[in-house]
Amino acid sequence: MGRRFIKFVLQVFGVALILSGGLWTLQGLGIVMWPANSFMLADRSWAFYGSITVLVGAILLWGSGRIER
Repeated sequence: MGRRFIKFVLQVFGVALILSGGLWTLQGLGIVMWPANSFMLADRSWAFYGSITVLVGAILLWGSGRIER
């Protein structure tokens, strides 16, 4: 259970961070204007936070691939 479970958890969190960070980045850049009342829309700081979140998610996915069975 140990390594397989950790690998699965890292993959789930990595994908979740990549998807949410991508949305934050696109909202911060003003490309995705959804939801209409979001405080993140066209706020460049959220584009930065989102890109950092995507990077962390990618690192988690990369790290999960390095875990051996």
